[in-house]
Amino acid sequence: MTTITVPEDCGNSPKKALLRDFNVAFAEGDEEFILETVSEDVEWTSVGERKRHGRGDVASALEEMKDNDVAELTVDRVITHGATGAVDGTVTMEDGSAYAFCDVYEFTSTGSNAAIRTMTSYVIEVGDA
Repeated sequence: MTTITVPEDCGNSPKKALLRDFNVAFAEGDEEFILETVSEDVEWTSVGERKRHGRGDVASALEEMKDNDVAELTVDRVITHGATGAVDGTVTMEDGSAYAFCDVYEFTSTGSNAAIRTMTSYVIEVGDA
């Protein structure tokens, strides 16, 4: 079971709640929620690795990641403004390896039901937990 820690204020706006839930879905391997939350033409850039184009390419990436067992997710901050957002925190894997991350998002609109259009992920290994 994954231990999840998120700030209490994440529920005070629809986009903050969406980004909180989106990151929890990554930690728990909830591919269905992730794919429902991104736009059909989503672009996901993993800085230093590769860029994924479209929902199908993101689904392939999630399939590749399915054996990565997350022990703990800590979300430090969720920031949103208009059609943009960012989340930072740490993730610890079952094997003890730990990573700091920051994901920067662009939504399809400023509306509360907007999908994620772009995601840029910065991930740094910080050693064992």
